[in-house]
Amino acid sequence: MKTTPGSDNYPAYKLDGSRRDFLKLAAVAGSLPLLPGAAFISIFSDERTAWYRGAKFGMFIHWGPYSLASVEASWPIMTPKPEGITEAEYVELPKRFNPEKFDARSFVDLARSAGQQYMVFTTKHHDGFCMFDSSYTNYKITNAPYGKDIVQQLSSACKEAGMPLGFYYSPPDMHHPAFRDTSKPASTNWHGEPMRPEWPLYLDYMQLQLTELLTKYGPVVLIWFDGLNDQQKYDGQRFIELIRHLQSATLVNDRIGVPGDYETPEQFIPKGIPTKDVRFNAVDTSINEKLKSVVPKPEEFQLWETCMTINNQWAYNANDRDFKSAQFLIRGLVEVASRGGNFLLNVGPRPDGTIQPDLDWPTAALEISGIKPKAISARLLATGQSLKFTQTEEKLKLELPSRMPDANVTTIALMTS
Repeated sequence: MKTTPGSDNYPAYKLDGSRRDFLKLAAVAGSLPLLPGAAFISIFSDERTAWYRGAKFGMFIHWGPYSLASVEASWPIMTPKPEGITEAEYVELPKRFNPEKFDARSFVDLARSAGQQYMVFTTKHHDGFCMFDSSYTNYKITNAPYGKDIVQQLSSACKEAGMPLGFYYSPPDMHHPAFRDTSKPASTNWHGEPMRPEWPLYLDYMQLQLTELLTKYGPVVLIWFDGLNDQQKYDGQRFIELIRHLQSATLVNDRIGVPGDYETPEQFIPKGIPTKDVRFNAVDTSINEKLKSVVPKPEEFQLWETCMTINNQWAYNANDRDFKSAQFLIRGLVEVASRGGNFLLNVGPRPDGTIQPDLDWPTAALEISGIKPKAISARLLATGQSLKFTQTEEKLKLELPSRMPDANVTTIALMTS
């Protein structure tokens, strides 16, 4: 379990390390100070990015046949380990992928319960497997035993609930013969081979698939590219223009070789407020050295979003129980929001189509350590419902209702002496 020292503003909660703790403490996260974030919202007038600037918290979903093997998405065939799954075994996983318990509405409900204001789903990762019914490949969910379009179901559920939905789309594609020579192991050419004469055919393939995603699945609030290395080979401006043409309101991130609408630091939170003269490079934390410790002018501010895993892996891994503490994640959300950014927190669904039940709204009492003043009353801010509680020198114990009372994040108002 990862831990973070407490402070006067953020007491060190006693946690058992499960994911459920994050949602338990999400009930009080809404009361933490996010004043700088509000200030950032007020200084911009761009209607196209208004929803994104106000969202602050989103759900990232990494899911595919790789969940069957409890391995990371795509990377086991790109950078294989001697004791790991082989490429031959990995590419056969779709033949067994049948997430019969998948319920798109439950995914949306979970995001709402956690206070998340948008969702980003992996339509295609680097392995090339499509979780949507693309007309331009056979390597897709509708050819797996499950046989149904996951993206279509999620899109419908989001539309019904009013949840903004964005699509992760990987430019690298280990399965496509125009991206690389697929007669060779992916580990030898996973960066792609733009010097081969087939390369323009791959860019055409990308255009066809992005056109599908932007014309068949309703409004798409953002496209989350993940171009990895040497991103200039993708002719990013071509795809920016395509996206603008098909859905002018759709935002685009910074990982296709050209500047996007927002930057995406990965697995870390910038130490300063990002500005337009600084370009991030995924997990490279050295960029912190270029950030200033002062509040920038409004015209210098750069939209940004930190994406982060709850444990060590983006994809589901039954053996990875090294969860970040609830305190760490909530402090992260506060830090990100206070610097004008968004926090995109990842979940990895299981191969049966469900997300671990320890991400549900807690039915047990909420216990908080570190509150020294005597509690006088506790109530739900949205409904005014009083909550029963007991307090000792070590902790405060609050009795919660059996169901989430708010559509978004629940805030508990606690009065102390």
